[in-house]
Amino acid sequence: MNIHEYQAKQLLAKYGVAVPRGEVAFSAAEAEVAAQQLPGPVWVVKAQIHAGGRGKGGGVKVVKSVQDVKSAAERMIGMNLVTHQTGPEGKRVKRVYVEEGCDIVRELYLSLLIDRATSSVTLMASTEGGMDIEEVAGKTPEKILKVAIDSAIGLRPYHARKLAFGLGLEGAQVRSATQFFSSLYRAFLDLDASLIEINPLVVKGNGELIALDAKMNFDDNGLFRHQNIEALRDEDEEDPAELEASKHELNYIKLDGSIGCMVNGAGLAMATMDIIKLYGADPANFLDVGGGATAERVTAAFKLILSDKNVKGILVNIFGGIMRCDVIAKGIVSAANEVDLHVPLVVRLEGTNVAMGKEILNRSGLNIVSADDLGDAAAKIVAAVREVA
Repeated sequence: MNIHEYQAKQLLAKYGVAVPRGEVAFSAAEAEVAAQQLPGPVWVVKAQIHAGGRGKGGGVKVVKSVQDVKSAAERMIGMNLVTHQTGPEGKRVKRVYVEEGCDIVRELYLSLLIDRATSSVTLMASTEGGMDIEEVAGKTPEKILKVAIDSAIGLRPYHARKLAFGLGLEGAQVRSATQFFSSLYRAFLDLDASLIEINPLVVKGNGELIALDAKMNFDDNGLFRHQNIEALRDEDEEDPAELEASKHELNYIKLDGSIGCMVNGAGLAMATMDIIKLYGADPANFLDVGGGATAERVTAAFKLILSDKNVKGILVNIFGGIMRCDVIAKGIVSAANEVDLHVPLVVRLEGTNVAMGKEILNRSGLNIVSADDLGDAAAKIVAAVREVA
């Protein structure tokens, strides 16, 4: 789950992470009032959407009067902000964050994330603050510093000092960095975060470090422990299809291809997408119905796939372990009878009650192509989609 910048800063401030003062506003009038409560003489107005690159798209404005704050908010609220992370469709701005100006000496990059390669929480930093970290990694990877933290001992002062020295900090800046990194680490663990990104992390004229921007992602599996964080969820910022999938406990991610996939198990789903690519086509989604799916959930999954106008064919690939093939078959028949099944459908079933599942499909009277194995299934659905096209 993602949250807005202002929400992330509010959470981090409770852990002692230094952030600029600011107020959220849902209208130009509210933005004017917010600016009046901040000292000035410089204010920053920031569009609040779940995407980076806002400044390049006109979503961040530095102004020098309360009237300019109001004018900037008036322009931003309601605009369709397009960045490299939103795609060409952009995102509608419904709120802005009015923040006090900051005395910037240096801009750095800092993030805390879970590194799957080392199975550890890792601090990642760079002297190239304010830039896309992917660009830095591609062009100057030597400028990215990493410190893996052993969970048994946690973040120690020497970790923080190592990173601070690597960033070229000195004197009071090192002490400020040590406190900043420690507070950020506590917040990461306590809140079940999966990512905290501070870009830029600013060194002020007095040597203090402050988070000029903040992005936080959370582990969905840990949200039951944090009802206060779950309450911060902004459903307007989420993909409608992915939001609908979550209501049915489906793991769904929309992609750009033309072949819809319904699979049980994340590993099998990845393999299914790979083999579709191998046979020369592109998957339209990742969709894992889970090991304990019901016929109702399968029906919901089917409707979700067909809601994507780019889908020209569907491949169902089920290995029945915990999941029974007859349950999947009933769900497929139910869904096909409820919706307009206007695209080719290839089904590959294997495992528990596979004979029963195939019999249900055969007796359904539906135009379903049966496949014997994964390669056969991929070849048939790709061929069927090309024939239709």
